[in-house]
Amino acid sequence: MPTDLYKEHFLHPQNAYYIPDPDGVGSSGDPECGDSVTMYIKIREDRIEEISYLVFGCSGAIAVSSMISVLAKGRSLSEASSITEEDVIKAFDVFPQEKNHCSMIAVKALQSAILNYYATARLRAKSTC
Repeated sequence: MPTDLYKEHFLHPQNAYYIPDPDGVGSSGDPECGDSVTMYIKIREDRIEEISYLVFGCSGAIAVSSMISVLAKGRSLSEASSITEEDVIKAFDVFPQEKNHCSMIAVKALQSAILNYYATARLRAKSTC
């Protein structure tokens, strides 16, 4: 049975929007179930100042994307890249086991956005040399 916190993040997802001109973008999905998430991040002084996402999927994909955005916002890039699937599931206290794969999709999208930030930051640094 979904908890109130799970329902809250599904029915009223936080940070679900597109960030124009993001510093990093990452996507992940599961072709078997059709869920997909794209994360957008804005970085200031090595911290995630703003994070958002667009998600297509089930209640689990929506709730987990919302939760990971809350967990990552304000954290350093190092801290955010260390967020695991277990951290996301644990944040809900109780999470439907059949939706556990959704946490992997959101974690991979966040990690991909952080890697994209680092890659584009290196390109910007090279272009100014």
